[in-house]
Amino acid sequence: MQIHPHSEFNHSNDRREQGLQKLLDRLVRSIEQNELVRQTTNQLRESLQVDRVVLYYFYSQWKGQVTFESLSSKEFSILGSTGPDDCFNNEYAALYLAGRVKAIADIELEPIQPCHRDFLRNLQVRANLVVPIVIPRGLWGLLVAHYCQGPHDWSPSDIEMMQTGAQTLATDRNILES
Repeated sequence: MQIHPHSEFNHSNDRREQGLQKLLDRLVRSIEQNELVRQTTNQLRESLQVDRVVLYYFYSQWKGQVTFESLSSKEFSILGSTGPDDCFNNEYAALYLAGRVKAIADIELEPIQPCHRDFLRNLQVRANLVVPIVIPRGLWGLLVAHYCQGPHDWSPSDIEMMQTGAQTLATDRNILES
């Protein structure tokens, strides 16, 4: 049996290159996904003329956080916000998983859970519009528009625009593979 000193080295190099290629592929998918989310949230905020549009991403069962935001002013930033503790439960998740769209014209008049109202007040929200992003695996996230200046009536075209944005995200290959 003859030993080739470079064969183990070449095999190790191939594995390293494959690992590096996988890492680069994931990085490219992540960059493409981030750019799509950024463009979608910016377009929605400008079209709807609202203070904030955010992506609330679920990183585990009904636990999530704001991972993207488009703002009319830096003072409205809630990036990293995780939502009200134990306020988003299986009941709400099931509704959004089934496609629920929730439009609230005035959080002070809407019959919502006190924890939800307090949470929205802390975020300076007066009106909000929430649309689910559902992929085959389940509820991936929520696309949320906030109006902070006062009550705001959401038109059918506002709702349709948000649903189109959510559908764009839900069918993107980078999101489907994430």
